[in-house]
Parts: sequence; structure tokens; C-alpha cells
Amino acid sequence: MSNNELYSIKETAEKAGLSEDTIRYYEKIGLLPRADRKANRHRVYRQGDIRTMKLISCLKKTGMSLEEMKPYLHMSMDSDLEDFPEEREMLVNHRLKIESQIASLQQVVDFIDEKLDKRSMYPDECLITGENQMSVFEKKKMFL
Repeated sequence: MSNNELYSIKETAEKAGLSEDTIRYYEKIGLLPRADRKANRHRVYRQGDIRTMKLISCLKKTGMSLEEMKPYLHMSMDSDLEDFPEEREMLVNHRLKIESQIASLQQVVDFIDEKLDKRSMYPDECLITGENQMSVFEKKKMFL
């Protein structure tokens, strides 16, 4: 597979694990550059485009917003994150946010474990410090 090999949007969607509509949307909002076109105006993509789409999917799984991803997508594949201090700091802060979410979820698990151990729903006190602990299902609805 050469770096110059061209793929249709259907092939690209399959290789990147995205829908064709998602790829078009990412182009429309500037997350991906506009695709090159063949003479018949059909979009074509290269392996580098597919790698970028896979990166977007991975970053999305971390809870990063599409807008927050943009600075990372403009880096070349061989860029050193140390050469981009602002982007590196943003990534460190994103990691800290995730760690905080994990700690909040651990409080929820501990609370549930206590209820199961004591076989009672009534707490002596509530040790969950988060204001609005959303379920995973509620959080997923926010992103649909």
C-alpha cells in the first residue's frame, strides 16, 4: 500500500471506522481538510487522511470535544509534542480532568459497594462530593 494510493469515501469510511456522513461533517466543520476530488467530483483520500480520522476517533473516546482536537490535527505525524508547549499543556489538563472524573466515579462505586455490603439504602452520610453525578447513559445522550 503506497502513500499515494487513493481511496473512495466508502473505502475510507470502512478503513477509518467512521460513517461517510461523519467524514463529510468533519470536513464541513474544518476538522479535516477538504478532500481532493477526482475528475468526476468524487472525494478521494490518502492513507494520511485515514490516520487523521483514526486519531479523531481516539481523541473523541477520551471525551475531548471536536473543537479541542483541532490544534492536534494540524501537527504533522512526526511532530514532537515538546515543540508545542500550549498543546502539550492542554493535553496534560485534559488528562487531569479525566483523572478527576475517575475519582468521582470511584466515589459512586464505593457508595454502591457500601449499600450492597450493608444491605440498606439509607446512608449514615453521603460521601459523594460531586454535584450532579451523571450516569454513563446520560453522558452518552449529551454527545448524540
